[in-house]
Amino acid sequence: MKITVVGLGYIGLPTALMFANHGQEVCGVDISESVLNKLTNGQIHIEEPGLQEELDKALMSGRFHARREVEPADAFIISVPTPNHADTYKSCNLDYVESAVRSVLPVLEKGNTIIIESTIAPRSMVDHIYPMVKASGFTVGEDVFLVHCPERVLPGQVIHELIYNNRIIGGITDACTEAGKAVYNTFVRGELLATTASAAEMSKLMENTYRDVNIALANELVKVCDELDIDALEVIDLANKHPRVNLHSPGPGVGGHCLAVDPYFIIEKAPRQTPLIQASRTVNSLMPSFIVQKVEDLLRDIVKPKIAVLGLTYKGNIDDIRESPAMEIFDQLVFHTNYQVRAFDSHVQADFLSTDFKETIDEVDLVLILTDHHEFKNLKSKDFEAAASEVIILDTKNIATQLANCNNYYNLGSLSKLSTKTTHV
Repeated sequence: MKITVVGLGYIGLPTALMFANHGQEVCGVDISESVLNKLTNGQIHIEEPGLQEELDKALMSGRFHARREVEPADAFIISVPTPNHADTYKSCNLDYVESAVRSVLPVLEKGNTIIIESTIAPRSMVDHIYPMVKASGFTVGEDVFLVHCPERVLPGQVIHELIYNNRIIGGITDACTEAGKAVYNTFVRGELLATTASAAEMSKLMENTYRDVNIALANELVKVCDELDIDALEVIDLANKHPRVNLHSPGPGVGGHCLAVDPYFIIEKAPRQTPLIQASRTVNSLMPSFIVQKVEDLLRDIVKPKIAVLGLTYKGNIDDIRESPAMEIFDQLVFHTNYQVRAFDSHVQADFLSTDFKETIDEVDLVLILTDHHEFKNLKSKDFEAAASEVIILDTKNIATQLANCNNYYNLGSLSKLSTKTTHV
């Protein structure tokens, strides 16, 4: 089978390499010259465990190549971004998806399959993509096959989950669904779940919305317990001992290309029917400001305090800062004229970042942990010898457990201690 994958980002590239390393001929397409140059020279452009090895294998076999133009194929997989529009409901922007579909149509032939992996709003396949393919002269379900198969993988575990996770195969027709299953059967060992395109769209969105709502509940609990002088993390641990309760972990906010984006795609289609989803988005969107307020409380008695921010990605052990609440918190702190702010993240390359941990925390008054990178989980008190003698640590991810007994350590469960202290630790 010849497969052309349009979009070689965090999902498209691993997907292309999985097909190539399971015996298919793959053309990867991207509009970025830097991405194409890196891949052609055997170098990945994103951080994902095991991905470099997969690229090495695919290039060695000769089954994968990257280029700018779409090549004829048996199947076309579209995996391009779907950002929010800057409108009232932050609706789904289909511009990149529609552009990718248009790039495929000139080389589309009878018997081909088009698969949209990009996360899209409900009914996007039926109302937008299907009419485009139909207008090109093909009968969908007979001449060509149109499918929505949303990605469902966790960054940091993409290679494993692409193979072993169940996949939703949502066709415009039953024949389309079967065509989609034939494509993914080449390497997916999880169950292939047959459904309609619209159900597939909504299922993916609800998977992420469920998590966003649950995290919002946990974050709201943090604020309630802060008000009432109760340890929110202890409450969550106790509640989760109940066999039918699963409160998620609170944090500094919700980010990434899924949880902070996808709920809006449902809201835009049914704004009057989604008050709970909208409220949850508001709760999570306000968490960065809540964290900044707590930083201000901790530093209220220090003149011109120095702050070290640890971690800027939206989750641990990746290099993705898209929609990252850590970035928003960092920006708010930098904007604060009274603060001197440094940031360290070994997974991100940026001019504004410090590249040395010790230099980052040198003489700082407060260390703010915003991302659960593995290297931050093993931090000990001796690691902060270069910081101020009474450095304050605010661990918004509750990961630096070896610091938990320090008087100057705070997490989202112990924020209420602030009300009993008149100065910093």
